[in-house]
Amino acid sequence: MEETNREAVATAVQRVAGMLQRSDQLDKVEQYRRREARKKGSVEARLKAAIQSQLDGVRTGLTQLHNALCDVKDIQNSLADVSKDWRQSINTIENLKDVKDAVVQHSQLASAVENLKNIFSVPEIVKETHELIERGELLQAHRRLMDLECSRDDLMYEQYRMDSRNAHDMNLIRAYFDHVQGLSDELAKQLWLVIQRTLVTVRRDPTLLVSAMRVIEREEKIDRRMLDRKRQTGFIPPGRPKAWKNRMNEVLEGTVSARIESTQSETRDSDKMWLVRLLELTRKYVLDDLVVVKNLVVQCFPPHYNTFQLFFDLYRCALSARVQELATEKLEANEIVSLLTWVLNTYQSVEMMGHPDLQPECDIKQLEPLLPQEVVDRLLSEYMKTFTSNITGWLRKALETDKKDWQRDTEPEADQDGYYQTTLPAIVFQMFEQNLQVAAQISEEFKEEVLKLCLKQMTSFLVRYRDEVVAYKEEHLKDRQLPQFYVQYMIAIINNCQTFKESINSLKRKYSHSTDPTPNDAAIEKTLSEVAKEGCQFLLDEVFLDLENHLNDLLTRKWLTGCHAVDTICVTVEDYFNDFAKIKKPYNQEMTAEAHRRVVVEYLKAVVQKRITFKNAEERKDGAERMIKEAEQFSFLFKKLSAGEDTDWLCGSITAIAEVFKLTDPSLLFLEVSTLVSKYPDIREEHIVALLAVRGDASRDMRQTIVETLNQSKPSISTRSSPVFRDITVPTIATMTAMAVPKLLK
Repeated sequence: MEETNREAVATAVQRVAGMLQRSDQLDKVEQYRRREARKKGSVEARLKAAIQSQLDGVRTGLTQLHNALCDVKDIQNSLADVSKDWRQSINTIENLKDVKDAVVQHSQLASAVENLKNIFSVPEIVKETHELIERGELLQAHRRLMDLECSRDDLMYEQYRMDSRNAHDMNLIRAYFDHVQGLSDELAKQLWLVIQRTLVTVRRDPTLLVSAMRVIEREEKIDRRMLDRKRQTGFIPPGRPKAWKNRMNEVLEGTVSARIESTQSETRDSDKMWLVRLLELTRKYVLDDLVVVKNLVVQCFPPHYNTFQLFFDLYRCALSARVQELATEKLEANEIVSLLTWVLNTYQSVEMMGHPDLQPECDIKQLEPLLPQEVVDRLLSEYMKTFTSNITGWLRKALETDKKDWQRDTEPEADQDGYYQTTLPAIVFQMFEQNLQVAAQISEEFKEEVLKLCLKQMTSFLVRYRDEVVAYKEEHLKDRQLPQFYVQYMIAIINNCQTFKESINSLKRKYSHSTDPTPNDAAIEKTLSEVAKEGCQFLLDEVFLDLENHLNDLLTRKWLTGCHAVDTICVTVEDYFNDFAKIKKPYNQEMTAEAHRRVVVEYLKAVVQKRITFKNAEERKDGAERMIKEAEQFSFLFKKLSAGEDTDWLCGSITAIAEVFKLTDPSLLFLEVSTLVSKYPDIREEHIVALLAVRGDASRDMRQTIVETLNQSKPSISTRSSPVFRDITVPTIATMTAMAVPKLLK
């Protein structure tokens, strides 16, 4: 305490010293004193209040502790009294055992008395119940059965309470009521017959179906009550729980499965369309049955059974099991398509589960698939394998049929525009179209896969087609008289290439949503172009085989003296091109251009082969004029065949050479040759030398000078038109000798 006083004094001294640091603060001493006195009084008041509050709390706590102590003593005394009374009553409880036994016996006797009427009349009730069951009065029969079971169960329960280990009495009761279980089984059998024929019964006698459902509901309630008593007492009557609702579901499941399986009345051996018929019957049965369930059966079942969903699930499970069973069989390609189309499309369509009569209870968006995806993938894979094998065989057979047509003694058919054609493109693409239509019924993705396979097979087929066309040409060359309509069928083959292109593009537009090129597009386009180009080449070869002798007469002495080789050439070409007019664009245009080029090239070959050497100016003039005239004939002919297109470029080369021959002043020869070279820059040195040799009046030095001068100032090759002289070779002396020997031998 003294230490505290000293600390308080020291603190006060410091506080006062802080207040009186300046002289002007001495005037406020009284003010400071009053202020500190007020603070002191306030602190003392708060301290007194706090102490008083603490004292009140302590006083209250002591009072409560005193009361609790008194209560504990009262409880202790009461417990002592209870313990004393309990000890005194033990002997009394032991003396009441006889009373307890009497109470149990009284309960049993009361139960027996209560069921006495039923006990004595059990045989009679059994007989009545049996008759009611036979008459189909299910509710009345079940009422009797419940009375019998109630009597039996009450007696057995009392026996169980009295002595649960007394099996003799239990068996005695069970034996007395032995017929009750038989009645229960007989009633259940009738119920299951009604349930099995639900869809028929609900139309003919819905009351019977309602009665059956009421019986099942009664039994479900009794089952629940018996199970509750078992949890409380451990006793449950024999035959419980009956679980007739579960049994009803099993019966319905078996009925639905049998209904689905009954749709197969035929096999593949008796009818190739067996699966289509089976699936259509299944669709009809399921739709009709579910409509009946929705409109009639639902009204006969308790609402909490969710009847439509119950039947819907049963039918879905039965359908799934059935189609999975079908999927395990060895199905043909068309059967796989029928099954998958039905499973993936028909099942969810308005023809079946999406039918308006099933809405809104049936939500097709919530339908589970009938087949697992791996089964679908397996079936699609099997179909693709079979389809690949089949389409290869179909294409091979179609090609063999077309090859036989090539040998016919009649012209090929013509389309509406008069173009020759064979049936091959129509057969092939009809085949593709049918399979794509089938694939489209399954899914868009599968349709794309089938289209890719068709194009892939088309690629291989066109390679074989090309080989057969070449073989056809080779066989014809062995005897040009056979086949009789070789030219016409070769024209049809060329036209087929264009038809193939158009058909492929049509298929892609119709059955593919993708605009990206497929890996097979380039190969198909290339092969078709090659077949058409080679076909045109074969036809031109045919023309030039007929023109060979006349071409050999060009630029010879015979020609100079007035032969009609060019007239014959023009007539022959025009005659052939009357048939070639039945070639479709663009091949007919390309063929005309190629024929024009080959005629001119053959003519120029005749010039550079030096078959003739002009002896004088008169011969040169006659020859040049004849060449100009024949160039005009060629130009007129091919302008006519090409519908007025420019023909001057090629025929102009003949005219330009004629001008070289026609020139009378050798000193101007260089200029004329220079003009020729400027027009046709692909002309080579050996060509010029050959031309000068044919002219006959150019000396070796002049030829050398002209060639060297032209080589120094030779223009670059123009890209304006295709080269004329590029493919023309000038024969050497050895070549000329080799060419002359066969003629001498002739």
